[in-house]
Amino acid sequence: MTNSSNGSLTGKAATLEARILDALHHRVGKTERAAKPHDWYNAAVLAMRDDIIDNWFASTDRTHEAEGKRVYYLSLEFLIGRLLRDALSNLGSTREMEQALREHGLDLAPLEELEPDAALGNGGLGRLAACFMESLASLDIAAAGYGIRYINGMFRQRIDDGWQIELPETWLAHGNPWEFERRESAYTIGFGGEVVSEGGAIRWVPGEKIEATAFDTPVVGWQGKRVNTLRLWNANAVDPIQLAAFNAGDHAGALAAQVRADSLVRVLYPADSTPAGQELRLRQEFFFSSASIQDIVRRHIQYFGDVRSLPEKAAIQLNDTHPSVAVAELMRLLMDDHHLAFDEAWDITRGTIAYTNHTLLPEALESWPLPLFERLLPRHMQIVYTINAKVLREARKAGLEDASIAAISLIDEHGERRVRMANLAFVGAHSVNGVAALHTELMKQTVFADLHKLYPARINNKTNGVTPRRWLHQSNPRLTGLIREAIGDGFKADAEQLASLAAMAGDKALGERVDEVKRANKVDLANHLRELTGLRLDADALFDVQIKRIHEYKRQLLNLIETVALYDQIRSHPERDWVPRVKIFGGKAAPTYHNAKLIIKLANDIARRINSDPSVGELLKVVFVPNYNVSLAERIIPAADLSEQISTAGMEASGTGNMKFAFNGALTIGTLDGANIEIMERVGTENIVIFGLTAEEVAAKRAGGYSPREVIEGSSELAQAIHSIASGVYSPDEPTRYQGLMDALYNSDWFMVAADFDAYAAAQREVEQRWCDRPAWRKSAIMNIANVGWFSSDRTISEYAREIWGVM
Repeated sequence: MTNSSNGSLTGKAATLEARILDALHHRVGKTERAAKPHDWYNAAVLAMRDDIIDNWFASTDRTHEAEGKRVYYLSLEFLIGRLLRDALSNLGSTREMEQALREHGLDLAPLEELEPDAALGNGGLGRLAACFMESLASLDIAAAGYGIRYINGMFRQRIDDGWQIELPETWLAHGNPWEFERRESAYTIGFGGEVVSEGGAIRWVPGEKIEATAFDTPVVGWQGKRVNTLRLWNANAVDPIQLAAFNAGDHAGALAAQVRADSLVRVLYPADSTPAGQELRLRQEFFFSSASIQDIVRRHIQYFGDVRSLPEKAAIQLNDTHPSVAVAELMRLLMDDHHLAFDEAWDITRGTIAYTNHTLLPEALESWPLPLFERLLPRHMQIVYTINAKVLREARKAGLEDASIAAISLIDEHGERRVRMANLAFVGAHSVNGVAALHTELMKQTVFADLHKLYPARINNKTNGVTPRRWLHQSNPRLTGLIREAIGDGFKADAEQLASLAAMAGDKALGERVDEVKRANKVDLANHLRELTGLRLDADALFDVQIKRIHEYKRQLLNLIETVALYDQIRSHPERDWVPRVKIFGGKAAPTYHNAKLIIKLANDIARRINSDPSVGELLKVVFVPNYNVSLAERIIPAADLSEQISTAGMEASGTGNMKFAFNGALTIGTLDGANIEIMERVGTENIVIFGLTAEEVAAKRAGGYSPREVIEGSSELAQAIHSIASGVYSPDEPTRYQGLMDALYNSDWFMVAADFDAYAAAQREVEQRWCDRPAWRKSAIMNIANVGWFSSDRTISEYAREIWGVM
């Protein structure tokens, strides 16, 4: 490593190098000789920030001068991943950064690896929010994201003896050079207490107060045309230490208030299986929703003066049900602080707020015990009752039956009385959207059927998308370069220009080059997985990938049972020409989700057995990748040949992994669920492998007459695979480990694993046939890339902007 520049750089690279050295000396406090790699990383980020900050200020000034409408995106998750490569790519500065660092004997790639993944999300919901923020900036739409600055995130996954172990994420241990604390943007968040009437005015007197302080991260759009803000909230006690108690010897008790505040921002999705866990969840959601709504209203008053114009100048989008309490909080501010009558406040609230539903799973449509809600948020409980009375009167006037009125109510009166947060979000929004065509129709037919009767124009569809800047350009530079040679640069700004590739899909030379790119990516991934797991993988094998949150409806179990069946077939029929296959799994299970954690253990038990069996050799390998995150996805997805999107039909709202894989030329094996349907419609049935029951068929089986035991006993491959798992073949240390998991397939099979097994196994054999026809496989890969430009989050955000927010 050299101590100083040799002066060979010119232009932008020379300017950037000078900024890096200045940052290293004056902000990091190191000389070139003393600097370690992490010092150079920090200096590189700080140097890049200078340009970003200038664009950030300019973007904000343009919005102010135009007195434009702003979009506010409230989400409990923002899975933003690493930011340095993202910023360099969007600003077009990657080459100059490489040149500037090379002057000091440094490579950019290893420095990028030093950046920790921001522990601000869990899965698709948070990654979607991050894609949306990037697209908002790329489309030059003034926007801010609001969330929580989690100190420890969800958890860091370690695999010990095949079991998931949850450890705290420590991504903030050495600071975050991308964020800026905004001490002036601090708000008091109340809990508990009582509601009093003074001179005819209603006032909430909280029994506990916590201070929310903003930390801002710039979000850079394509070519830096706009830089928006991701504002995350940190929590502090109003009085962080009780000195009298501390000096009296109660050292821990003196810090109790700060510990209580700290718990709000420690962990994403704390376990809610206990009353204390449920209370923390509700406190956490109200904390970030209240801080965000207070900030939005404060900004509006500062620039526009009159809160009545809020719907014309602000669009608030609730990303799923977690921020639903924002409806009641905005009503409280409008009525109690700005003294508006209920009806006027209600019109403003509904004119400002829109709600995106992401799931049909009952547990995700949050509801809270009414006593808990009323104890923590007494004023909001009053407001919920008032809203409910208005909505139920509307339902009665519309002639709805008693059963429908009961389903519409914001209060669930069956058993323990609960506050229905999804219903609150629905009635408090002027728009309620699903995230794929099938999902939106199922919303109308199932969870929101009665609300849809009352408000038939409110539900609409906005199919999800992903940003191709991160999931193609940055993650797969080899493929991006090849596409640029074939069709030019236009697809970088407009992903739908990828359609030009379709006319070349049958070109032999292009197909072979696409194959070469895929193999190079597979070699890179194989090397990385060897470092992680010690397992050697054959880059010429079919890389079959299922990476996503572990949940029974996503059916990792179906994949694993078919893997066991395939293993049995390979051993029983060594004379056949089997396609070498690498099964790659990755994902986290919720800490209290027993079956999901058991599925992870099963995956690792199966991997251990198969990978050590010389009779199958390189024909089948199984690997579970620990601590799956955005950065790992960026390595795995470009290397995938087959994308597993095999959820029980009718249960996956959309999925976005399916889109990322298709952008990178993987073929999908999947059910007619979520966005798989729309992908099939665009890439063509000949370029995707679809199997299994439809959503209607699943519903019919669940309604009665389905005997999974008969199905299992009628399928010899399935019965043999289940028996070997249940009898302890893969768990000799604990033979009954998977007995209960397998018994559930015989007795209920709610997720239709047995029902879909034979169709899935047949689809996998079809995949193998297609794989052996290399020209046809290459053509299908190119047709996937060419026809998924519509799934860019730029298209999705444009639809939100035109049809919901009114900002385009």
